[in-house]
Amino acid sequence: MDLTCIETPKGKLIIQIKGEMDAHGCERIHASLEQTIDKAHHSHLLFDFSQVGMIDSAGIGLIVSLYKRLKAKGQALAIINVQSQPMEMMALLRIDSVIPISAELRRPGYRLL
Repeated sequence: MDLTCIETPKGKLIIQIKGEMDAHGCERIHASLEQTIDKAHHSHLLFDFSQVGMIDSAGIGLIVSLYKRLKAKGQALAIINVQSQPMEMMALLRIDSVIPISAELRRPGYRLL
């Protein structure tokens, strides 16, 4: 799994996740993701799932854990560009009742961090 951070012109931080969010993939990105969130000064963070093809309970657990940390710091989290199996899993577990989830986002001029 890989992470890329992009700052939007409106001051939001997009964290693009690439790969499968299973136990092995989450283990690989967990420390980097926590470090990114600890350093983030943005009021809104967006997880871009456009390149996530699969998520299991380890991935859901990681998302919920990070959501709780962000909420405690007064920051908001949303998940964007969710498709296929990840969308089905999140709908089944009703993640969208706590964390906003969308299937699309327009992408005007972001800059890589």
